[in-house]
Amino acid sequence: MLIITIKQGKEKSLLAGDPWIYPTAIDKVDGKPQEKMKPGSTAIVQSSSRQFIGRAAYNSKSQIRARMWSYKEDEPVDHAMMKRRVKAAIAKRADSVRAAHPQALVPVVLGEEDGLSGLIVHSWGGVQGYLICQFQSGGVDAWKVPIVQALLAETGCPNVYERCDELIRKGEGLPLIQRELAGEAPPDHVLVVDGKERYSMDLRTGFRYPKLRS
Repeated sequence: MLIITIKQGKEKSLLAGDPWIYPTAIDKVDGKPQEKMKPGSTAIVQSSSRQFIGRAAYNSKSQIRARMWSYKEDEPVDHAMMKRRVKAAIAKRADSVRAAHPQALVPVVLGEEDGLSGLIVHSWGGVQGYLICQFQSGGVDAWKVPIVQALLAETGCPNVYERCDELIRKGEGLPLIQRELAGEAPPDHVLVVDGKERYSMDLRTGFRYPKLRS
């Protein structure tokens, strides 16, 4: 496992709850070269005095060099953590998802808010509809399999699709992938209802077609 040593005085923002670590805050990164080059590698974060701060996802290709997973020394970064956090995110928004219009695009997972930095998931069409995922950091991209497994198990939705934001994924050094992760891909056009507004969207890309008149 990699070890990130933070420069003296730079650990204050981390201890205050800021989950992002920038290159200017890092003194050194110790570990195997192949692990340093792999986006999303798990790293122990320590202070300049070698005191444990937490665990993070390290990405040498990103301007956000590391994203904190946990500040708990007894909490490993593993499949169980990912599934637990996805489950908690879905439970937190279950009422709003149930109350939403069947054709509304509803948030299910919202990145840092759910301890899953870089992961954005929206639901459309209810249980038999589609989950649209964006893996916008090396950390969540590295744990894609357990994340998708948890989404399927906790929502009952059989269709999970990965949308690709090219600019963000290029900045993270990640491959540009847009594909079905489970089940079927959504159609080219679906009707999205957002309050009083209605519009046609390609869920695969996020492209909004011209507004429909009521």
